[in-house]
Order: sequence, then structure tokens, then C-alpha cells
Amino acid sequence: MISTSTPAEQRTVLRNISWQTFETLLKETGEDRGSRFAYDGGTLEIMTPLFEHENPKIQLDRFIVALAEELKVEIKSAGSTTLKREAVKRGIEPDNCYYIQNEPAVRGRQQLDLETDPPPDLAIEIDITSSSINKSGIYSALSVPELWRYNGRVLKFYQLVEGQYVECEFSIAFPLVSVSEMSRFIEQSKTMGEIALLKSFRAWVREKMIL
Repeated sequence: MISTSTPAEQRTVLRNISWQTFETLLKETGEDRGSRFAYDGGTLEIMTPLFEHENPKIQLDRFIVALAEELKVEIKSAGSTTLKREAVKRGIEPDNCYYIQNEPAVRGRQQLDLETDPPPDLAIEIDITSSSINKSGIYSALSVPELWRYNGRVLKFYQLVEGQYVECEFSIAFPLVSVSEMSRFIEQSKTMGEIALLKSFRAWVREKMIL
């Protein structure tokens, strides 16, 4: 077992963990725990997010909901739902994830099973410190089409192409949005009031829609 502590995240890594043990841990710890799990073929990382981690997660979620509302696009937010498939021995709990293109397929659903249901269209991953797990590999094994990753300084967009993530400038789910423009608002969130920031973001979206 390896444990590390930082101001942003606390991580514990367990090795040689079977899929059955992973499933048992999920059931015994329940959905209300503060930590998040990432499982990669026998290696389990347990991460407890702290303030520096959670605030950008919240800001990105607000931006995505505002985007959907302004663009009149229906979404289904799945939060940190456990995404897992025994067939590939991978599982992860994203900071946030969303059904957008596939929203009609899961509307009204109370449970998800990625063995039969489509994966979320977009996942958000905040890693202020380095993870011991190959999270991109987990998301690709689960066939999540789009991934946004933020390390506290740089935001990057990725799209899944032939089983590998390729960095891209524009979002697939929201083609109106470029990573450079979204990065500007994330930077502003560090010094600007949250309500004023959200109003500014909505005004920007409306302006983009007119152009």
C-alpha cells in the first residue's frame, strides 16, 4: 500500500486487488463516501478530493449546464457515478460525467449498466496531483467519447479515436466551445466572483450563438 497526501488530493493505492474485491468495496462503502475509486486491472486508487480539487470541478459543471441551457440541448448529469465493466476489468468514478448525444437512451433511467448501456458522452477529470492510475486508459476501455482533463493549470480536451485519446481544440459535445476559450473562464474563476463569472459565461455563449 502506498499513501500520499497533498493540499488538493489524498490518494491511497492498493495493488493486486481482484475484481470481486473491487465490487465488494463499492458495495460496502456505498455512494455517499467522500472518496472516489479508479480500478485498472488489479490496481485500485482511492482518492479523497479537497478544496483545490473540488472548486474547478464545480465551475466546469456550471459551465456545462449553462451551455446546455443556452444551446437548448438536453443533458443528463451522472456526476461521479461508478463507470465499470467487468469484461475489461476497468472502473472509474469521474469528477463529473454527462449524457448529451445519448441523453434520450438513458432518460428516466435509475441505474446504469455499461455492459449494455452506452457510456457517458463526456467525462471530466480533475487531477491537481499525478495519479498512479492510467485514467485515460480506463476511460478509453469504457469507450467514453470525450474527456476533459484539468491539472490546476492547464485544461485539455480529448476525443476517442480508434481506441486512443487524441487532444483536440473543440469539444465534440459542444462544438461551439474551444479549449482555449474554456480555459480563459477557468482562469477567471480563480479571481472572479462565481455569480459574476457565470453571468459573463452565459453572455459569451449568447454572443457566440449570434456570430
